[in-house]
Amino acid sequence: MVKEIKHPTLGIISYYTGYIIVGMSLFMILPASASALFREWNVVLDFLISLFISLSLGMVLVLFGRNTRLHNGRLMWKHGFVVASLSWFVLMFLCAIPYLLSGHMNSLLDATFDVMSGFTTTGVFLLQDLDHISIGLNLWRHMLTFIGGQGMVVLALSFLVREMAGAYKFYVGEGKDVALVPNVRGTTQIIWIISMVYLFIGTSTLFITGLLIGLNPTNAFLHGLFMFMAGWSTGGFAPNQQNIMFYHSFSFEVVSILFFILGSMNFGLHYAIIKGKKMEFLKNIEIQSFLITSLTGSAIAAVALAKSGLYSDSVALFRRVVFNIVSANTTTGFGTVFARQFILEWGPLGMLAITLVMLVGGSACSTAGGFKGLRVGIVVKAFFADMRKLLTSERRVKIEKYHHIKDMVLDDAVVRTSSTIIFLYLLMFTGATMLGAYFGYPVVDSMFEAASISGNVGLSIGITATTMPSAMKIYYIFAMYLGRLEFLSVFALIGVMAQGVKTWLKRA
Repeated sequence: MVKEIKHPTLGIISYYTGYIIVGMSLFMILPASASALFREWNVVLDFLISLFISLSLGMVLVLFGRNTRLHNGRLMWKHGFVVASLSWFVLMFLCAIPYLLSGHMNSLLDATFDVMSGFTTTGVFLLQDLDHISIGLNLWRHMLTFIGGQGMVVLALSFLVREMAGAYKFYVGEGKDVALVPNVRGTTQIIWIISMVYLFIGTSTLFITGLLIGLNPTNAFLHGLFMFMAGWSTGGFAPNQQNIMFYHSFSFEVVSILFFILGSMNFGLHYAIIKGKKMEFLKNIEIQSFLITSLTGSAIAAVALAKSGLYSDSVALFRRVVFNIVSANTTTGFGTVFARQFILEWGPLGMLAITLVMLVGGSACSTAGGFKGLRVGIVVKAFFADMRKLLTSERRVKIEKYHHIKDMVLDDAVVRTSSTIIFLYLLMFTGATMLGAYFGYPVVDSMFEAASISGNVGLSIGITATTMPSAMKIYYIFAMYLGRLEFLSVFALIGVMAQGVKTWLKRA
């Protein structure tokens, strides 16, 4: 007979959070093995220590909650949301251990900042001397952004937990809501199969491109792997300080832009096209929204830069303007200009264009961040629908629809949910802007950085640095965290914690 425990919610959360920690901890074997292959013995030891600590904590949590009975045999929504948000928060500290042991981080706060940036596919970093870090650590940081982009919670649960009747609640808790097939295990497996197929294609393509631009075979493979992981996950990390500018290659940039555009698209759209529904690419509201925002943003930025005469030919215009706008719109964060060039060369109008596309972001149920093109498209479509209602006969009733994989009704609940999420993003963006201004940064600079952090983009104009105030680092961590999980899961965690404190105070 299974023994009941006094606090079933605590036990359920402990059990599944422990399994997720165990699952993510096992991934440390890969960078440890890579370090052993390249004779980085100190790094191997760093990862083994980290693995031991993480596995120990994970197993303790699993054992603590193993006898918990689920409510009526099913997980509740609050369990899914809380497990998703709590596991991300705990893993932020555990996955930071290799960073700390490497000697390339100034503090635990800086290390957790970089981990959360990786998990949320943001791409800004505080790591020191990036050009000389170990191959093992470089692989780890890119693995974090790749795994975080696809969804580490459901990945761990799909492979480690046999009973997955309530797994959809974890799936939604991690900011995804498209069911590709009737069961969540099948959906997550399809997502990972798509990503792994692209991983092979993308790494191979960038490997060949690297060879053609003069990299030796080993570096060409590693750079191809790292840059694809960052690009597909719209993460923005790179193995070198100069980011994609390190390669000085138009062909490398063209290949990269192709893969990070694909990475920013809804996994449901990928699956629909694979199943032969090729017209979905043109009919989908997210693609339409992306094309409009990217083209408009590129046009505004080009006009803003026309007076400078810096980018007079089409190739330069594509590499320095269009590339950065699309990188911002997909929330990738690869940059082909230096940080301060945005301020010194792009001017207020150009800065406004790139800030807006960063906030809009990519597609829902993808690796991208931001409001999401789907929500922007829904709100805009609802606005024009309301305008039409005002101009037509009251007797005429028309059901408004939008196309997202299939025709869907544009009802008040959908519009209200989309508007609420956009409002919360804007609120978070405003808070980050005000905090930056409070600490003495120019408002325009603060707005740019706030949009990048809130939208999980990763472009920076130099504010994100080890020297920025700790309060800003903490706010940025939570902004990345809230933005990636889209608020609801984190709010559920806060609610459960508040409820626990209230119960404890009553008993005290």
